Amino acid sequence: MTLTKTDFNFPGQRSVYHGKVRDVYNINDDLLVMVATDRISAFDVILPKGIPGKGQVLNQIAAKFLDATADIVPNWKLATPDPMVTVGLRCEGFPVEMIIRGYLTGSAWREYQKGCRLLCGVPLPDGMRENERFPEPIITPTTKAEEGHDENISREEIIAQGLVSEEDYRVMEQYTRALFARGTEIAASKGLILVDTKYEFGKRDGKVLLMDEIHTPDSSRYFYAEGYEERFAKGEPQRQLSKEFVRQWLIDHGFMGQAGQQVPEMTDEYCQSVADRYIELYEHITGEKFQPATDADLASRIEQSVTAWLQQQ
Repeated sequence: MTLTKTDFNFPGQRSVYHGKVRDVYNINDDLLVMVATDRISAFDVILPKGIPGKGQVLNQIAAKFLDATADIVPNWKLATPDPMVTVGLRCEGFPVEMIIRGYLTGSAWREYQKGCRLLCGVPLPDGMRENERFPEPIITPTTKAEEGHDENISREEIIAQGLVSEEDYRVMEQYTRALFARGTEIAASKGLILVDTKYEFGKRDGKVLLMDEIHTPDSSRYFYAEGYEERFAKGEPQRQLSKEFVRQWLIDHGFMGQAGQQVPEMTDEYCQSVADRYIELYEHITGEKFQPATDADLASRIEQSVTAWLQQQ
């Protein structure tokens, strides 16, 4: 039972944006209803099958972390009227994503292996190894592409191109570091390492707000703290909770989102194994048992829940 497509008509609805994973409904140009679907994407490609329970996992983790960081960074969230939905304030989004990395891994490691020592304007020391911790977390922003791949960009280029003002960018940097520090503390208390993550910000009434999701397996990478040092010393892969295992599975089957490449077959068993990993992360990072919603018709439930909430406002 998965929700991979939505077509709602909520009270006051002005428009809808279908993203890679989330469908975002504009209510009276004032609120956003963000539905976390069960779609999964990798290499900026939406994969052909949904993952059971994934939308609920993402939405509930994001909601918890938005609440757990609201004292240090203002955010867009108002309510979660349904396990797969967050409703919040509509902001004017900045066209960049703030990626912060505590460790050299993933795409940054792939670039480093090719000889890259300047990532998004940030110098990288020679002699680093895969999964090694940076002396200080580094911010490596990307452009936020409407279609296709996001591109790496430096702080200087963002300001020079007028994508974000210097003043707003300074606030985004400060918020990014504060959120990563808080996320790192919470992860450590659960036996995890927050390795890297991304944040999106927007502006409303002259104020910079955190938007979208935060610290989910789609936007973040976690390692298990136990055994990290030992595995690193031996040059072994880290045990991790993130979407990287999906990317790795695709790479192993010859798919990296490039023209002419075919997405490998996603069997029901494979989709369930991905679902199990998402639930594992949910339970680790929240310390709570995941309670999957069992409704046969997810779309009807969402429509009723959100409509009822909007009518009470």
